[in-house]
Amino acid sequence: MAKICINEDLEMAYEESGAGNGRPIIFIHGVWMSARFFHKQLPDLGTTNHTIALDLRGHGASSHVSEGHTMPTYAADVRAFIKAKGLKDVVLVGWSMGCMVIWDYFKQFGDENIAGTILVEQTPADFKWPDWDQGLFDLPALIHMMSEVQTGREAIFRGFVPMMFKTPPPQDEIDWMVAENMRIPPTIASAVLFDQTVQDYRADLAKVTAPTLVICGNAENKLLPTPAVKFVHEHIPGSSFSLYEDSSHCPFLEETERFNREVEAFVRALG
Repeated sequence: MAKICINEDLEMAYEESGAGNGRPIIFIHGVWMSARFFHKQLPDLGTTNHTIALDLRGHGASSHVSEGHTMPTYAADVRAFIKAKGLKDVVLVGWSMGCMVIWDYFKQFGDENIAGTILVEQTPADFKWPDWDQGLFDLPALIHMMSEVQTGREAIFRGFVPMMFKTPPPQDEIDWMVAENMRIPPTIASAVLFDQTVQDYRADLAKVTAPTLVICGNAENKLLPTPAVKFVHEHIPGSSFSLYEDSSHCPFLEETERFNREVEAFVRALG
């Protein structure tokens, strides 16, 4: 795994494939996850494009710095990574919290250096606000989860990972996913969970001005409500929407071939 120095405190780890091929595609993972979750995308899509998967600060093999675990800082880190690598006309693929990082990128920097975005399985707000009842957390649930992440995070992760799939993967796959979750220190895990949960991007979706594809799982046991993900599509002008009936929260792992070909077609259509 390669690393690049973003500033004096932060080295960002990343995997890449197909350097020098076609358009750069950067995959941005969800909360507590890592670049490894995109292991089925990088080599396949890297045959015709330059594919990159990041470890956000505090996650995976990136620096476990104590500060900056907010969506605005993560977005600024992505921008700094793009500049440090000298990338142009990038496609950003966000999964779960990674979508929030993309929305904050557009909120801060507009479409600077961004040719398109693919948003996988995220609602505009994870908290149940008075005018938004489709969030995952109310205040008692958030307090409970933050406490559990501090005191019993492996049990939390082992319960959470299978919930991301329509059909839980084999135990050895669950094990490596939980191991990736466990790389994030408890203090960082709870800090980023809080920041992600209290963000509300409903009013910011219209700021996404690049061509956009919204991907949503639709399994009966799915983690996020389909209407809440569809809200994202409905509020990003000109976006497309793709429903994955056999997926829950991880279409790129559950329906990999379809997902990869859809990403490939989206990137090709950008010209």
